[in-house]
Amino acid sequence: MYNLFKLNNGLRVIIENIDYVNSVTVGLWVENGSRNESSTNNGISHFIEHMFFKGTENRNAKEIVETVENVGGQINAFTGKESTCFYIKTLDTHLELDLELLSDMLFNSTFTHEDIEKEKKVIIEEIKMSNDSPEDVLIDLHAIAAFREDSIAMPIVGTVDTVQSFTREMLIEYVDSYYIPENSVISICGKFDVKNIEKIVENFFGNWYSSNKKITNYSVPEIVNDNLFQNKNIEQLHISLGIKGIEVGGDDVYTLMLLNTIIGGGASSILFQKIREDLGMCYSIYSYISSFINCGMINIYTSLNPNYAVDALNYIKKEIYNFSKQEINNEKLLKLKEQLKGNFILGLESTSSRMFRNGRIALFLNKIIKPSDMITKIDSVNKYKMVEVMKNTFKLGIQNSAFVGENFNKELITEVLEIDKTAFENSKKIEL
Repeated sequence: MYNLFKLNNGLRVIIENIDYVNSVTVGLWVENGSRNESSTNNGISHFIEHMFFKGTENRNAKEIVETVENVGGQINAFTGKESTCFYIKTLDTHLELDLELLSDMLFNSTFTHEDIEKEKKVIIEEIKMSNDSPEDVLIDLHAIAAFREDSIAMPIVGTVDTVQSFTREMLIEYVDSYYIPENSVISICGKFDVKNIEKIVENFFGNWYSSNKKITNYSVPEIVNDNLFQNKNIEQLHISLGIKGIEVGGDDVYTLMLLNTIIGGGASSILFQKIREDLGMCYSIYSYISSFINCGMINIYTSLNPNYAVDALNYIKKEIYNFSKQEINNEKLLKLKEQLKGNFILGLESTSSRMFRNGRIALFLNKIIKPSDMITKIDSVNKYKMVEVMKNTFKLGIQNSAFVGENFNKELITEVLEIDKTAFENSKKIEL
């Protein structure tokens, strides 16, 4: 049983009751992430996520986690480009404890100067750890290649300089501005008392108000044609190629998911079979969809010997071109649908995975999309829709790219990708 309702203060609550389980997962979602930030406060959303665990007026940092772990539960959080989520999973008998703890962290976190300075060291180490990972560096570099100056290109963790600049006043003002009920969703999935759930949530979050509101309203970023290179002393060259995708909420995303399954969605995909199995050029190659508010990308990732880079790119380009000309027959389409539906349903085998899905949909689209609704949308895709979506995505070819490694030929790579020479020559070296 699903329901989506709103409290008087504007807080949306989405619930999914599953009476045959003995667990419940509660998530507090805020439509706030690195995309809400500027070059002067980049990373503040991620920093605030950490600070909510450092202590409240009622609990210290250890007591926050002990509150959940002492009843056999789990507590965690994450920050993305467009949202932050704090979540708790426990036995269903502890639902009110979960809500009370989340409200305590949200409303009563102390943000002491001592904790702030200590957490700066922790997050700077996290930044350094990320910089040691070529995959992490690649993701941030490609965001700049795809979106350039738009805030969506900024790294989630921020930079050493921005993190060091944070003050208690900055953090509290930011929380008061963006962590507001109008920007937020409570997502609850599992076993609970349906009749009293609204009253229970109201009890903990009904008095949530702010006088310094900043309603989230994201830009419409332009997808640019550029490729960026980062030298790193590693054995392999890590590559990310970008193709225009579909923004979050568009029904065409279901068709795109089917297309992505063919080109790079698994071990039977075109790119895996060609670049790894037939040519033996790499160990890992896949594609994935990144859908955001007002924009979307399809990314192709691989890592390989730098000496293979130019040949691999030529093969990838050729496979994308051939794929864009391909007509999907009804038999193939039916198999794709079954594959996608199977992966989707198998991914909803826990209350936490269902909570995540429901929370994102309610936060960004302000509605309920049941699993059965999604199955219906997948089943409704026909070969004509596949041609239409193909035309607006893969048929446009590679739009931008990023490379992390060393001993590779930038000029030849740029030539293969047919990205504007002027853009290449004028692109500055990016230090991450």
